[in-house]
Amino acid sequence: MFEGITRSLGEALKKLRGRGRLTAENIKEGLREVRRAFLEADVNFNVANDFIARVEAKSLGQDVLARVDPSEQIIKNVYEELVALMGPVDHTIPRRSDRPVVLMLCGLQGSGKTTTAAKLALNLKSQGRKPLLAAADLQRPGAVEQLRTLGDQIGVPVYSEATNPVDVCRNAVAQAKRTLCDAVILDTAGRLQIDQELMEELKRIDKLVKPDEVYLVVDAMIGQEAANVAKAFNDALELNACILTKLDGDARGGAALSIKGVTGVPIKFIGMGEKVEKLEEFVPERMAGRILGQGDMMGVVEKIASIQRQMSEEELRKQQEAIQKGQFTLDDFRKQFSMIAQMGMKDLISRMPGMAEMIPEGEDPEVALKRVQGMIDSMTKQERANPDIIDTPRRRRIAKGAGVEPHEVNQFLKQFEQVRVLMKQMAQMSLWQRLKMVTGLGKMGAFLPGGMDGLKLKGDTGHRKSAKERAEERKKKKKRR
Repeated sequence: MFEGITRSLGEALKKLRGRGRLTAENIKEGLREVRRAFLEADVNFNVANDFIARVEAKSLGQDVLARVDPSEQIIKNVYEELVALMGPVDHTIPRRSDRPVVLMLCGLQGSGKTTTAAKLALNLKSQGRKPLLAAADLQRPGAVEQLRTLGDQIGVPVYSEATNPVDVCRNAVAQAKRTLCDAVILDTAGRLQIDQELMEELKRIDKLVKPDEVYLVVDAMIGQEAANVAKAFNDALELNACILTKLDGDARGGAALSIKGVTGVPIKFIGMGEKVEKLEEFVPERMAGRILGQGDMMGVVEKIASIQRQMSEEELRKQQEAIQKGQFTLDDFRKQFSMIAQMGMKDLISRMPGMAEMIPEGEDPEVALKRVQGMIDSMTKQERANPDIIDTPRRRRIAKGAGVEPHEVNQFLKQFEQVRVLMKQMAQMSLWQRLKMVTGLGKMGAFLPGGMDGLKLKGDTGHRKSAKERAEERKKKKKRR
């Protein structure tokens, strides 16, 4: 999501690097570029101007520290103001000892309200709570049925009735009390645009049901317009927080940076994709790091840990043993793709420091991932277990099956061999040593297509082997096996 603004900010701040001293003039020049980067990312005009004014005032009034690059101080100021612009955020969802807590979701049609209701229910369930979903969207055809289906998927009851939205919400709260549920999530109707009828319906629910918290579900893809939508709903309902959806899309970041500045309402959670997975907490410090190209390695660690919890201990043990012995096969490599797919390739790249800048603008990393998957799927079981048997005729057959050129298959096999050596080395390291190594590889360009060709690993002399030498090497490997 933040690739564009990260690149633009990087270019803007680069102009300040290497200056012996900062003057009022070159501070203004650098911040002019930062302002342009914000506006290109579809940040609200007034929010961008106020932000730049605060950073400028802070930078001009600061003594330049000895032994510190003056530009680093401005980057620090930009980071601190980004955090202040988006935060603070309280992620707790209230509890009530005498009754269920009532959470009301509202927003425009198409913002992902119904899916978000299920994701929020899953969040509560993972905390040991017992939520109930209320299908109060009686406007959109199929909304009630969609919520029932999602409720079945996550094991959360759904209350519905063919009356009117106010009665559905009121009776859902009564049902929650009877069934000892401790939270009710109201999935209300949306419209294609803000209108009086929509607001009046929401105000009636607000007045008669008295929800404890009201969350606006807003689509990140609509950019700074998200702030205007949030303002309209906040004026009518007094929002407690926003939930930003579709952050895995091609949004430019304007929504995340504009909402709090325009409305004073914080973003509490963020949602990605259509799958019913838990909502992610919106952490301003991490988001500011991603925007400035510093990544969010803790986010990567948490995502990997979450996916690994879904794998059995036996699977993890076998995988670790294979890596340590250097017996990591193409089949094992193929299994890793399902993990990457679950994490979301674009999201993963945006969290890895320096990765966003290395992907050429407009290039979709998921296309490259699918091309590699196609090559592995075109191999026989024997070839996946032992890639050394893949000679020229086999390469041609695999390339034809995957719709690529033979030299691409050859390049991939070389890279896989290097990855296998690399993974064996990494298996001996601690978690933080691995993260440090991965970050270093990213900055060296190892993740670009063909990027590992120039990377020398242990045992790599850089000498290009002849066909005869490669044949001899294959024979030796077969003997060892």
